[in-house]
Amino acid sequence: MKFFKYKEDRLPIAIIFTFFIVDLIYYFNVDNILYLCLWTVLGIVVKGITAAWNHNHQHCNTFKHPILNRLLEIVFGMHTGICGYTWVLHHNIGHHANFLDQSKDESHWMNSKGETMIRLRYSFEIFITSYYRCFIVGLKHPKMLKKFITMVSITAGIMLALTYYRPIPALIILWIPATLSLLMTADSTYWHHSGLDTKDQFAASRNSLSSICFNKLTGNFGYHTAHHYKGGLHWTKLPVLHDKIKHKIPEECYLPPTPFFATLDSGIRLYRSLLSLPQLKIPHKVKLER
Repeated sequence: MKFFKYKEDRLPIAIIFTFFIVDLIYYFNVDNILYLCLWTVLGIVVKGITAAWNHNHQHCNTFKHPILNRLLEIVFGMHTGICGYTWVLHHNIGHHANFLDQSKDESHWMNSKGETMIRLRYSFEIFITSYYRCFIVGLKHPKMLKKFITMVSITAGIMLALTYYRPIPALIILWIPATLSLLMTADSTYWHHSGLDTKDQFAASRNSLSSICFNKLTGNFGYHTAHHYKGGLHWTKLPVLHDKIKHKIPEECYLPPTPFFATLDSGIRLYRSLLSLPQLKIPHKVKLER
């Protein structure tokens, strides 16, 4: 029996579930605050990147069976602070349908004066109001709102129960990373559209394709114009779609990788260069005849 819709999702989901299991191991067994904090610091980047896979999943569900999708969304919610159907309401409906109209876009980058918000304001505004905006959008989509409230209640209920059982590990392993991940996710979306005030859908998004690892680690998050052109398309199909429409995308809609991914790229290039170096051959010792 096949569980995944696309086989390419197996590895990233396996990694995310493995990380979640390690989280639980730390939560149940570690009391040392230093060790708990160390694991949280090491894992926050992984949880931030997990938000991209949560995003991809909410556009195109990972599993064929609904119950598996809902279980995955609980893990996503505990990792990223973004519960099931949050992306659907806030992003799929509130943003994708309105990203060309800043007066309606739930991820709007333009302030009331028609100016581009500074990044800090944008990030914290999306971070603080995200669940409220989901509720407002959901009022026009009551069936989706009911699913959203159900998934938020289940995820929050599990986290609160874990907090009651072991407060300090729950705070450090669950709540702090989820909160930071939500903030990081809000911040990471700023470059997607900010300042691109146009009605041309091919000129309203920015893409990042030059990084060695960005699109591999985020499920082709850098093919953003193609993603908006066909939002329900599985992430593996975005490069092909991009090739079909790239002649319509202006040059200014391409960005280099962010400093974090540029640093990762540099590390990969260094590693590859070291592997390509010729190995030094150490001559065998020659026995001297007496």
